[in-house]
Amino acid sequence: MSPFDDKSVVPRVASAEEAVFGASADSALAHTALDAVPANNQTWLPRRSAFPPIDDYAFLSDCETTCLIARNGAVEWMCVPRPDSPSVFGSILDRSAGHFRVGPYGQNVPAARRYLPGGLIVETTWQTETGWLIVRDALVMGPWHNTDERSKTHRRAPSDWDAEHCLLRTVKCVSGTVELEMSCEPAFDYHRAGAEWEYTGKVYEEATATARAADGSDQPALKLTTNLRIGIEGREARARTRMSEGDNIFVALSWSTLEPPHTFDEAAERMWRTSECWRQWITIGRFPDHPWRGYLQRSALALKGLTYAPTGALLAASTTSLPETPKGERNWDYRFAWVRDSTFALWGLYTLGLDREANDFFSFISDVSNGPGDSLIPLQVMYGIGGEHTLEETELDHLSGYDGAKPVRIGNGAYNQSQHDIWGTMLDSVYLHVRSREQVPESLWPLLKEQVEQAIEHWREPDRGIWEVRGEPQHFTSSKVMCWVALDRGAKLAVMHGEDAYAEQWNEIADEIKEDILEHGVDSRGVFTQRYGDDSLDASLLLAPLLRFLPADDERIRATVLAIADELTEDGLVLRYRVDTTDDGLSGEEGTFTICSFWLVSALVEIGELDRAKHLCERLLGYASPLKLYAEEIDAKTGRHLGNFPQAFTHLALINAVVHVIRAEEAAESGHFQPAHNAN
Repeated sequence: MSPFDDKSVVPRVASAEEAVFGASADSALAHTALDAVPANNQTWLPRRSAFPPIDDYAFLSDCETTCLIARNGAVEWMCVPRPDSPSVFGSILDRSAGHFRVGPYGQNVPAARRYLPGGLIVETTWQTETGWLIVRDALVMGPWHNTDERSKTHRRAPSDWDAEHCLLRTVKCVSGTVELEMSCEPAFDYHRAGAEWEYTGKVYEEATATARAADGSDQPALKLTTNLRIGIEGREARARTRMSEGDNIFVALSWSTLEPPHTFDEAAERMWRTSECWRQWITIGRFPDHPWRGYLQRSALALKGLTYAPTGALLAASTTSLPETPKGERNWDYRFAWVRDSTFALWGLYTLGLDREANDFFSFISDVSNGPGDSLIPLQVMYGIGGEHTLEETELDHLSGYDGAKPVRIGNGAYNQSQHDIWGTMLDSVYLHVRSREQVPESLWPLLKEQVEQAIEHWREPDRGIWEVRGEPQHFTSSKVMCWVALDRGAKLAVMHGEDAYAEQWNEIADEIKEDILEHGVDSRGVFTQRYGDDSLDASLLLAPLLRFLPADDERIRATVLAIADELTEDGLVLRYRVDTTDDGLSGEEGTFTICSFWLVSALVEIGELDRAKHLCERLLGYASPLKLYAEEIDAKTGRHLGNFPQAFTHLALINAVVHVIRAEEAAESGHFQPAHNAN
């Protein structure tokens, strides 16, 4: 039986009410985690946990800072001034590591929650026994403010909009009376430095928290401004009031010299400007008139929110150490710019006509690749979002970890790994970016040439592959395919740049790489394998048709796609690989990788299996969080999201998969299919 025919596990589908107002508490099992029982027992029982489900969080961004807000109204993850800075609120990783809650006193489950259409402003509706509240949360955006002197952080061309370094929370009582509470308890430096509050306003309207890290460095000051009356209780700033119908409250937490709002009217104006900023950005995109349009827009906004505007970098995710295995050790810091993830993310934005971020990202790559004089530095797997080359990995033993998953890691030791796919992913993205212009920028050509030459030099060597395994290097087939992509796209770019001699030479080497892959990377069934000399499957080979390594009607492509669909799935969702046949240097199982499942959707469309692709796509969209966001993995048995959140790689794959299905449906009527990502 095909895994796509298995109806035993059906994801939750949003009701009509949820589609408008957000999911109910019951549907999300609010503040409940699911622990697996033994594999031979198919009964899955909920277990109360102090930690909300990963997919229960709302994601906010101003393209310089990000934060996650739990359903109960508490900010449980925020790092300032950058997303990879030490956390000031970290209770997502330890319940004592800082929070910032605004909501009804004594109540944790709202009536509804949603994003306001077209942006990253979260609206939470609360119903109590005595009344109704509406809370709106946003990281504030406003007009460009560095008009008297240049920004000390921005390296890219200024845009019309800029972050104001302020988390703004507005509250309106719309019916009856409600007891409102505010609790702001920072825990600076990953809960290694306690907060010291002092009043900094005339009376009780403003207080500032400061701290000094264990190494003696000052942490960024947090200024709390509100029309409530703040009380200071140790490391907590607290306020409580009774609101009646028509009453309005604002609370602003800021961390720069920019002035926060001082009245509710000013706060409302800041909120409106923030929504206008997001609406103007999303309006540039081209979104199909289709029931899945909302998923495309939400994914595009998530990708935009994961960009770091000052440098053009794009984060892989907003968080660190959310577990890929419940209570396991597969916990990584994703708050960095992977060349692979970033360039693939541009696929999704190109597909929707949102390609302006590409210019900034390629400028970021140029920055990190330029050495002394005119020298070029070899491309790394990942960088800090400020362009840092060294990302030493350490463990924070004092934190309990999300629901007991340890260790909690900061930094990422994979930064200096050898991964041969990065040259191909970058060159493919550059080719996609410049081909409509039919011109390669002169300043970019030396960098592109260097990436092709790196692929030529190293393609015969083993590496650690797209999944960054921490076992021994292997001859991973997908890495060889990406080296072929580097030569193929390099040759196309050389033609565009008038370098015909390079184009001819690189095409010959591309053919050599392809012959090597077809000889050593295909098994007796005609299926592409994970690595040379082994018949294990790997979901990364689903990229072969999407990258045009072979035509989609080639029998080896079809055999590979179907083998992965039938043999590398759990309840129809795709694994990266089987951990028992892959030396990844770690122990324990992991969930299905959602990006791989979306790749399968696109690959099924490519080989003509549209009905099967559409069925899988519908299932995957049903697994989305109540706010249409995705972590890295999904436990196919429970629908539980696992891994860092929200994950850029997953959202870009969703965009391409959904557009693949939509265009294939249109092609069934018109007779012409235009893939979401066409490298020809």
